[in-house]
Amino acid sequence: METAVICTGVTKWFGEGDARVQALRGLDLEIGMGELAMLVGPSGCGKTTLISIIAGLLDATEGGVEVLGTSPSQLTPGQQILFRRRNLGFVFQQFNLLPTLNAAENVAVPLFIAGFPRRPAIEQASELLNELGLGDHLSHLPSQLSGGQQQRVAIARALIHNPRLVVCDEPTSALDAKTGHKVMELFANIAIRPDRALIVVTHDSRIFDFADVITHMEDGKAVGEERKRINGKAAFSGMMAGSMSESLAERTI
Repeated sequence: METAVICTGVTKWFGEGDARVQALRGLDLEIGMGELAMLVGPSGCGKTTLISIIAGLLDATEGGVEVLGTSPSQLTPGQQILFRRRNLGFVFQQFNLLPTLNAAENVAVPLFIAGFPRRPAIEQASELLNELGLGDHLSHLPSQLSGGQQQRVAIARALIHNPRLVVCDEPTSALDAKTGHKVMELFANIAIRPDRALIVVTHDSRIFDFADVITHMEDGKAVGEERKRINGKAAFSGMMAGSMSESLAERTI
């Protein structure tokens, strides 16, 4: 299996002197392409720090990180930005929506940055939002959306440019069970493609069955791994591929 992410002996310190705190302690992790991987563990165990390093938003203090065959630490700042823009999608706990843009415009931002003309970018964004049940909210500003609706907009923005690696921090935390299930079905169809991978940090036990592999973290280390098959994977592929999965496959930068 081709590897999406390799972390070797990753250590991360924050602060200086007596205030210095160690968030990661020599962590090792490997995630394959085509996998939906979940990181679970108590608050403060280093999950968000780890995915921030994988995404290139933080630098490791020690250790090595390889993402999609590239070592982010060996890239210049400009090359890192371009690499993230082309290959990664992010879903943050804080949705980071632009308050003056409506839902469709917020989703289309990665396409705007990549140079897409406005009309086709908005059309693609609207199509994806419709698939996520927000077809009636395309022109709404973030302040006019509920927390769960804002989260779906953030998820759509992470997926719109068809990234090879999607990194999510609690993507279903603000969603009801039905909507969270629908979002995870969409994520599952992305991850089971051999040229894609998805990493999800979560406390939501309702979505554990979607995982191909669950890595348990504690005190800055990976302390166990549960590798499993998704019970309904064939059903997800058959049910969703004709709509969400295929339409996403056509969205490229």
